[in-house]
Amino acid sequence: MNSVGQIILQLLRYAVYTAVYVGFVSRLELFGAGWCFLYLGFLLFLPLAMPVVVQLLLAFGIGLTMDIFFDTGGLHAAAAVLLAFVRPWVLRLLTPRDGYDLQDSVNVHQMGAQWFAVYLGLLVIVHHTAFFVLELGSFRHFGLTLVKILASFAFTSVALLIVQLLFFSQRSGRG
Repeated sequence: MNSVGQIILQLLRYAVYTAVYVGFVSRLELFGAGWCFLYLGFLLFLPLAMPVVVQLLLAFGIGLTMDIFFDTGGLHAAAAVLLAFVRPWVLRLLTPRDGYDLQDSVNVHQMGAQWFAVYLGLLVIVHHTAFFVLELGSFRHFGLTLVKILASFAFTSVALLIVQLLFFSQRSGRG
């Protein structure tokens, strides 16, 4: 796919993840302690060859969009940029013996369930820890924050796995 096509595809993905999260998913709660941050799929499933600077800008953009919609004062942007900053390190840590096909995006069908679970788990826990610790602003209520992190981690991870299984093809690796 040429670069113009890639830009259009990423803009479309951005619009879809934003619309679905803002319009529907943001209202879902898991026992009053967990929330589904489905928009993270936009960042987590970016093409593997995307430059880090572009990833950071996209993370800031989608985080800022969420902050504008939900009046969260930079929480989403800060946590999303941290996720984008850590993502290349996690990808390097999990590099398969034969390397990656850089034309692909992250795909559970191509990478395997174990690889995908570790990748998703590490990055979602980094995001959620940053988000909820920044939200609280201190470690005074650490137990409640830990419950929020773990419940949101479970909710978000299951939702993103469902997105992968439903919308990412087994052959192409693109969703």
